[in-house]
Amino acid sequence: SVKTIDDFSFSGCLSLQSVVIPNSVKTIGFSAFNKCESLQSVIIPDSVEIISEYAFRRCLSLQSVIIPNSVKIIGNFAFTCCKSLQSVIIPNSVETIEEYSFEGCKMIKYLTIPKHLEKKIKKSKVLSKHRSVIYV
Repeated sequence: SVKTIDDFSFSGCLSLQSVVIPNSVKTIGFSAFNKCESLQSVIIPDSVEIISEYAFRRCLSLQSVIIPNSVKIIGNFAFTCCKSLQSVIIPNSVETIEEYSFEGCKMIKYLTIPKHLEKKIKKSKVLSKHRSVIYV
């Protein structure tokens, strides 16, 4: 069974519109879906622990992301420039949201983040352009 979606696996697949990641996957690799500009939906299963750097960067059609309770790390630039992204819910399991993870996501109306990450996030540029952040 697949444990990792390798680095650059689907990078630049311009016609890819939806992805269902298998339940066996633990890591979404570096730039795995980078520049999949038609990607509208992605289902990330509860098995994923790491969303690596640039994993979904420039997925211009992606509108929402539900990050499962298994994810511990969201890497640098993971969702940067996802210009259609409107909502993101980050679960309590997340221990690290690296810098610029959601930079350039101009359509985000709200970002829901666990309270324990509040001080750490304010020091980075993860949220610099968002209108509304909800800490739960």
